[in-house]
Amino acid sequence: MNPLNSPLEVGMRTLVLLCAAFPEPLDMARLVYLDHVMLHSGELNGPPSLHPSLPAGPGELAMRRHLIEQGLVVLMRAGLAEVEPRADGLLYRASEEAAGFVSILEAPYVGALKDRADWVIAAQSAPQLDVRAATRAITERWARDFDPQLPAPGRDHA
Repeated sequence: MNPLNSPLEVGMRTLVLLCAAFPEPLDMARLVYLDHVMLHSGELNGPPSLHPSLPAGPGELAMRRHLIEQGLVVLMRAGLAEVEPRADGLLYRASEEAAGFVSILEAPYVGALKDRADWVIAAQSAPQLDVRAATRAITERWARDFDPQLPAPGRDHA
């Protein structure tokens, strides 16, 4: 089994994000784009990216949602994350024990994830960085790179 992008690895990344946002909960859409931005922070004028840009980028976001869902199951089973049902959907939050667990992880990669998670959580509310718009711009760039003859998303083409 490949440990990269496994439910355990993605769950750990998600846990780092949830801890950085604590006590605020995050919905699935926000977890997906924050995870992407955390790994590709250099593309948004943040700290150097932890993962390289790949030409197959658009499929990465779709697959990321599924992997995060699996990772959340691992976290909830371990008591490190909680789900909060609301009328507008499910929200996820780190449990009270999560920060203590993350603090004992010593791998350099986890340290880099913590730095990027703190940056992206702070940046998402800063007026100079609209994370959703930046992620949309990245997706549009992927579409142009994939097929330069495709129309840009969200524009009328007569």
